[in-house]
Amino acid sequence: MKQVPLNMRLAMMAVSVLIVLMGITFPERVVAASAAEINIGVDATLQRFKREVTGGSQFLRKAEGVLVFPSVIKAGFVVGGEYGEGALRVGGRTVAYYSTAGASIGFQAGAQSKSVVLVFLTQRALNSFRSSDGWKVGVDGSVAVVKWGVGEDVNSVELDKPVAGFIFGNKGLMYNLTLEGSKFSRISR
Repeated sequence: MKQVPLNMRLAMMAVSVLIVLMGITFPERVVAASAAEINIGVDATLQRFKREVTGGSQFLRKAEGVLVFPSVIKAGFVVGGEYGEGALRVGGRTVAYYSTAGASIGFQAGAQSKSVVLVFLTQRALNSFRSSDGWKVGVDGSVAVVKWGVGEDVNSVELDKPVAGFIFGNKGLMYNLTLEGSKFSRISR
């Protein structure tokens, strides 16, 4: 029996990983959440935001719109992908549904889930987002991923961008993640 060369085994493994990631990265083809399911998750995520972010309720009242993804799943082995579904709320009510997707290459292994909250602080930023056909962070708009000290009120943080991003993991607010390269697209529900 002939042994398969290492580079061929690595190529076969990479193709296998990509096939698995396609199922993870684009799960809407497999399991799409209903509007009701998305809204329940959005409600829970916003309650968590208000509970864990000092001054969060007041901060959200000042927002022109809030885009919430209750669960963004990221998985990978060298090549990674992420996907999640959420809702855009304006004036406290859902006005549209969106998906987020992204890909990455580099040392990575495993899977994780995070919640993402994007707060549109200006009407101009919200309008730009809503009129786009697939809005990509860093290309179509900049997002300030908010970092502040424990106990500090989010309303005391000076933001230099019209969109503020918050990322939550299992243990609370996460400070060392980026949204750069994430793409947000409108979906029908």
